Amino acid sequence: MSMMAAIQMVSEPDVAANLAMAADLLAEAAGRGVRLAVLPENFAMMGRRETDKLAVQEIEGSGPIQDFLAEQSARHQLWLVGGTIPLRMVNDDQRVRAACLLFNDQGQLVARYDKAHLFDVQVVGSQERYAESATIAPGNRSVVADTPFGRLGLAVCYDLRFPEQFRAMVDQGMEILALPAAFTAATGAAHWEVLLRARAIENQCYVIAAAQGGRHANGRETFGDSLIIDPWGLVMSRLAWGPGIVTARLDRPFMEKVRREFPSLEHRVHCEN
Repeated sequence: MSMMAAIQMVSEPDVAANLAMAADLLAEAAGRGVRLAVLPENFAMMGRRETDKLAVQEIEGSGPIQDFLAEQSARHQLWLVGGTIPLRMVNDDQRVRAACLLFNDQGQLVARYDKAHLFDVQVVGSQERYAESATIAPGNRSVVADTPFGRLGLAVCYDLRFPEQFRAMVDQGMEILALPAAFTAATGAAHWEVLLRARAIENQCYVIAAAQGGRHANGRETFGDSLIIDPWGLVMSRLAWGPGIVTARLDRPFMEKVRREFPSLEHRVHCEN
């Protein structure tokens, strides 16, 4: 069995300070024997304005944030899901991709997922309004990658509300789901845990949900409650608020037992309209 971790942060506008916090938390995780770690969405920067991310965007394969992820994964010999970072687009200087990068334990980039579903909403019952599409261009493909621990699927935050994306990932062999996020306090309180547990139950997979959790310099409050959930939908570990880590052991024989003895994935029927 391998140890996995969700890293929770309260990121600020200062990239260097955020990377230093992430480094400390990853060192703590490695000290606990973690082999697979997930950082939260926007781990390297939560700007005062949505456009701040444009100033720190990087080209894929080059830049201080990517160098940090490569160095940390190699130093601690762990597989690292790098939350999301802003990667430059070729023909659009006003928007970036919110890219979730997977590095192996040698510091090599092995997979990239671009956030597909963008948070353009008025939060019910509040004055909070978000328009991610103003500064982020959506991706258009799901990503599941081979790792020593099983087939790892990548998704981000608002993707969680679209179960068809995860069904497609199961069809690609997903056994573990990594989900970096920065849920709002209001939507997190209402929906975070129930959606994560539903994704684990219906897809009979492990879920590692790494969240932002606190009050940020821009006044936004993120929900936190980073969770690791097993394929039966039980919460194995959680952290309610503030920076820190949660860990749990990944037990592939248990996942295989769940899928074998309760074969709901094999019972799917396509119903005609």
